[in-house]
Amino acid sequence: MAVRFDAAAYNFRKKCPYVRKDLLRWFPGHMNKGLKQMQRKLSSVDCVIEVHDARIPFTGRNPVFTETMLGAKPHILVLNKRDLTISSLLPKIADQLKAEENVQNVVFTNSKDQHCRGLKTLKPLMVDLIKNSNRYNRSEELDYNVMIIGVPNVGKSSLINMLRSKNMKIRHALPVGAVAGVTRSLMTKMRINDDPKIFMFDTPGILEPSVTDIEMGLKLALCASLQDHLVGEETIADYLLYWLNSHAKFKYVDYMGLEEPCDDIQKVLISGAVKYNRIRRVRDFDGTTREVPDLLESARTMIKAFRTGELGRIFLDIDILKFRRKPEIEEEMEELA
Repeated sequence: MAVRFDAAAYNFRKKCPYVRKDLLRWFPGHMNKGLKQMQRKLSSVDCVIEVHDARIPFTGRNPVFTETMLGAKPHILVLNKRDLTISSLLPKIADQLKAEENVQNVVFTNSKDQHCRGLKTLKPLMVDLIKNSNRYNRSEELDYNVMIIGVPNVGKSSLINMLRSKNMKIRHALPVGAVAGVTRSLMTKMRINDDPKIFMFDTPGILEPSVTDIEMGLKLALCASLQDHLVGEETIADYLLYWLNSHAKFKYVDYMGLEEPCDDIQKVLISGAVKYNRIRRVRDFDGTTREVPDLLESARTMIKAFRTGELGRIFLDIDILKFRRKPEIEEEMEELA
């Protein structure tokens, strides 16, 4: 049985770790090129699917990009990686998105599970929205074109692969990876359904040219929408530690080989390095070598544990979610305990 810790007994940090804003800027050339390609393709698109990470549904979605791409097109917001967030809060998330951002069609998916209910509802929802929309110059076309947009590494290519596999029994259609920026250009349209014929355009992940809010940038980095080395693995791990302690989520204690919660990322990473034998050799000035804890590898281990769910189901935008009743909060606490 997991050991319970009293958060009130610890003097945890109250402020988000400081990060230089220039570390959060990442808008490489392929993003700018991809955005222009996407805008040119809009006239041949019947529906836009925006994919985002279900752990940060209110954070990091690019409003300018979304407004530019949507126009009057039918729009579905797919919140992927639902298996890594708190399932009891999903209805509240959808309600808030509808009330505050006028997002009428929200679907929660796990693109690694072909039996996911959200994946089953996505195709009929697309078809229904397109049939009931004004297709303008495409009104005589029998095939449906759908464009997938979103920030990097939220599962756009994985979603297309799963839909192709599910509807057409075709596997390994598009390259995917755990590193942001695998898809670098607008690819030829991929058929994901035969009756009716539905084609999808995969697109590169697009971020704002600069992330102005530090915590937003750190959440995106933690969810792998920014490349780790650009922000720094130890910096990302430190933000994770800050967030976990702030929300009394202490699974990391056992995972990183600690005896109790700790607010010092150096101590946490040293403990993790010892537990998982993350050691590197350094050479001293006199030519002798010695072994020291590899804090970089230990940070990567901690970050990976968050991304794979080994630290529990986590909803990073919990403080932005409104209208939660006490029973829901208690259920959430139990789910993360």
